[in-house]
Amino acid sequence: MQESTEIIERGNWLARAQAARGAGFDQLADLTCVDWFPAADRFEIVLQLHDTKKHLWLRLKTRCSEEAPPATLISVWPSANWFEREVFDLFGVRFVGHPNLARMLMPNEWEGHPLRKDYPVEGYR
Repeated sequence: MQESTEIIERGNWLARAQAARGAGFDQLADLTCVDWFPAADRFEIVLQLHDTKKHLWLRLKTRCSEEAPPATLISVWPSANWFEREVFDLFGVRFVGHPNLARMLMPNEWEGHPLRKDYPVEGYR
């Protein structure tokens, strides 16, 4: 199995995703987030892509913050919708251009984002 990892500048995120799709990476296997608090660009978005014909894997990563979020990838892989909503719900990352960033795991009235490193273990009171 061959797998590569690329670190992408946030401004090139959508273009690089489109290029990967055009190069044959037809399956979005996963989109997740890592919180590197207290770093300035604290969130790292990680894509796992699969070329199902050549059996190649590609990991794309970009860093972002609440003030400078990444673009949505729904136009490239429609299934990104659910992955991005999960990242929003648990980390609070907003994806620019996402049509429906709404909670899907936590109740609507839940305060905060429980997978952030600065989320209080006992919750908000």
